This record gives sequence, structure tokens and C-alpha cells, in this order.
Amino acid sequence: MSTPSPKAFAAPWEAQVFALVVFLQEAGLFTWAEWADRLGREIRPTDGPERAADYAAWLATLETILSERGVTASDSVSARTAAFLRAAAATPHGQPIRLENDPLYRD
Repeated sequence: MSTPSPKAFAAPWEAQVFALVVFLQEAGLFTWAEWADRLGREIRPTDGPERAADYAAWLATLETILSERGVTASDSVSARTAAFLRAAAATPHGQPIRLENDPLYRD
């Protein structure tokens, strides 16, 4: 009998962040050396304690790079995050979370 292998991702969003990072690196937005440097700075900031090396760190690093490269503004990311959280709170359990469920949603 074989031992089941651990899941690579704890949640679907982690796989999505991983895929985005791989895709954007392959598209030339950054090199793996740049990614490793930025992720390292996210995990071990010079002005604070070491943080968890998890996909939340990957997401924060990706948001920083996208903002620095002018792909998206950090306030746009913050606004979308807030909209998603409002939509999640307004979505009945077991239903897909859609931004249209955000009470402040505007088309």
C-alpha cells in the first residue's frame, strides 16, 4: 500500500497564483532571479520579522512587481481585494463567489 502524496496546493487560489507567476515569467515580465530576489525580500524584510514562505508571500510579491512594472496600480489591487471580500461575505455558503455579489458592484 502506498502512502498518499501531500497536496501541492492547500487551496485553488494558490495554484492560480503559482500559474500566474510561471506565465508572467515565461512572458518576460521578470526573470527567475528577479522573482527569487523579490520573494526573498517579501519573506525577509529588512524592516521587520521574517514572514511565512507561503503563497500569500507569492501573491504579495506578484502584486508588488505588477505595480512596479506599471501593469496595475496598487490601489486597483486593493480595490479589487475589497470588492472580492464584500462579494464573499454576501455569497451564500456553497455558491461560487462572483464580483457581481458585491453590494457595491457597478458594471
